[in-house]
Amino acid sequence: MKSQDLGLHTHHQFDAELEEVRAKVLQMGGLVERQLKDALEALVNCDAAAAEQVVLNDYQVNAMEVDIDEECTQILALRQPTAKDLRLVQAITKAIADLERIGDEAERIARFAMNLADKCLSPDQYVELEHLGKHVREMLHDSLDAFARMDVNVAIHLGREDKSVDKEYESVLRQTVTFMMEDPRYIPQCLDILWCARALERIGDRSCNIGEYVIYFVRGKNVRHTTLEEMEREARG
Repeated sequence: MKSQDLGLHTHHQFDAELEEVRAKVLQMGGLVERQLKDALEALVNCDAAAAEQVVLNDYQVNAMEVDIDEECTQILALRQPTAKDLRLVQAITKAIADLERIGDEAERIARFAMNLADKCLSPDQYVELEHLGKHVREMLHDSLDAFARMDVNVAIHLGREDKSVDKEYESVLRQTVTFMMEDPRYIPQCLDILWCARALERIGDRSCNIGEYVIYFVRGKNVRHTTLEEMEREARG
């Protein structure tokens, strides 16, 4: 094989390795999406058995994170990527770290669901929390879509949605605190709901992070810890 052909073969092999790792990230994301969906359904339906299954399945998310991280380490060591390839590997390692933490938040919600299953509040107390959960699930799905297509516009949209999620979270806090003041008997259950809302707010933040990694890969600009306006300017620049 000529040296030119060898170089081309090596290049194609490297591209295949990167695509394989990207596919695994999306597979991990699909698992995390399912974990979050199941945890929220278990919470709203007071289903302790379903919640326990979410807790038991968390090891799968952790195992995938370790597997993908090891593959990225091998790529860095053996391929020594530069420029955009290096940014892709960095984006992947950061994205799977956030996905693993989203999985942890889903597990946390499931544990609270198990605790609340035999002492459920009125369905009215779950309405705003359920709406917040739906919004956050959509954000997570959009973040994975942005990562799959490396779509900067979807990534910018996530930044806007995160502001909306923060407002919904504050609304849940106000409603739940008001309920506790009106009937102190339910303070323990309400505290669990507040922690679930906090977990959902954090999932929104981490979904937004994944969008920021997309911008970093496409534009080469680190937009973490910037305002929404600055992020949009850098992403479109």
